[in-house]
Amino acid sequence: MKELIIATRGSKLALWQSEYIKAKIEERYHDIGVRLNIMKTKGDKILDTPLAKIGGKGLFTKELENAMLKGKAHIAVHSLKDVPVVFPKGLKLGAITKREDVRDALLSQKYENIAALPKNAIVGTTSLRRRMQLLHVRPDLVIKNLRGNINTRIDKLKNGEFDAIILAVAGVKRLGLESKIKYFSPIDTDVMIPSMGQAALGIEAVDDAKILQIIDFLNDENAIVETKIERDFVEKLEGGCQVPIGVNAKTDEDDLHIKAVVGLPDGKELLHAELKIKRENYKNAGGELADMIIAKGAKEILARAEKIANEMIF
Repeated sequence: MKELIIATRGSKLALWQSEYIKAKIEERYHDIGVRLNIMKTKGDKILDTPLAKIGGKGLFTKELENAMLKGKAHIAVHSLKDVPVVFPKGLKLGAITKREDVRDALLSQKYENIAALPKNAIVGTTSLRRRMQLLHVRPDLVIKNLRGNINTRIDKLKNGEFDAIILAVAGVKRLGLESKIKYFSPIDTDVMIPSMGQAALGIEAVDDAKILQIIDFLNDENAIVETKIERDFVEKLEGGCQVPIGVNAKTDEDDLHIKAVVGLPDGKELLHAELKIKRENYKNAGGELADMIIAKGAKEILARAEKIANEMIF
């Protein structure tokens, strides 16, 4: 193969991610040229509506997937948290990179952390998962819809539209933006459990042995184990981006610590589940944890959460 084409969105973070993988491939294979095919997705075009109302994060992947299926690209680089657990026929998850910091962060020009926010402070996020967990610890806050790429969101914060916003630590750090805000406060995972796959890059690829072999070196063993658990958990719950689910698996030498949360968008009802296992037993751990939380009533609460989310205006 002389040229490998990467389908990518045009946002600064998407381009950073694709350029990062491009550089890795070119460094590894001196005889393969890598080109970006930049395109706009439906998720990039509809910026005035919460994702949960218009189909979830899959809106950021569909056009890229179509490009691969039509032969206009070989791979696409995503934030793994945005990648659905089911792939169109002909495509697959070809590689998962080493994870960065998995936490979410509170960004503010005025307030140092969640505890410092005053009553009725306006916090921006469109994530039902973040909304749920934030309102659980601070029910006095006002959560407002925040769409757009990272730079747009930070500009809205700086313009005074919000007292604080919540973003993934990894995305902010990849773009070197943490110094652009007065307060950048990562949130402990005991307070806010991340999204499945958060802080890893997922390389979606055409299901072709040659392509998959080229990108195989990008795989990180710990990331594969952790994100398999997280994605299996979400798949068994049949939960997409329209419902609030947090799940995080963390490797600690030979052990794995997994924790998860589901609940209602207003934060008033949350269900937690936790599992500590030996790393060697990871293959069924996501399903096992899902069974634990389903036994507590997760299916019912997620059905209510989806109904509430569809009726919400925020």
